[in-house]
Amino acid sequence: MLVAGALFGVGLALSGMTQPAKVVGFLDVLGDWDPSLAFVMLGALAVYAGAYHGVAVKMVRPSHAARFDLPRLSSIDGPLLVGAAIFGVGWGLGGFCPGPALVAFGAGGAAALWFVPAMVLGMLLHQLLRPRFDP
Repeated sequence: MLVAGALFGVGLALSGMTQPAKVVGFLDVLGDWDPSLAFVMLGALAVYAGAYHGVAVKMVRPSHAARFDLPRLSSIDGPLLVGAAIFGVGWGLGGFCPGPALVAFGAGGAAALWFVPAMVLGMLLHQLLRPRFDP
C-alpha cells in the first residue's frame, strides 16, 4: 500500500495536478485552456484499464477483504447532485480535489495548507449534517 500511495503521489506531483493554477487552466475551457491535464487523465485511464482487465477481472476476491462489496445501483437524488455541485465548485475555486490536495499539503504547498483544513472541516460538517437529510 505504501508503494501504491507513493507512486500515486509522485504521479500527481509530476503531472502538475498539485498546482491549482494548472487545474484551473484545464477547467477554463472558454479562456486560456490548458489541455495537458486531459492527457494525464487519459494516461491514468489507460493504466487503470490495463490493470483492471489484466488483474482485477480475474480475481476471485479482493486481496485484503473477504469478498467484493460493490455498491448497488441507485437513482440520482438530491444529496448526490448537491454533493457533486459542491465538489465541482470547490475544485474550480480551489484548484484541488482531495488526492492532489493531500499530496500538496504533504509537500508544504501554501494553497494546500489552507485548502486541506477547509476540506476536513467540510467532511466533518457532512458527517454531522447527513443524518438530518437521510430518509
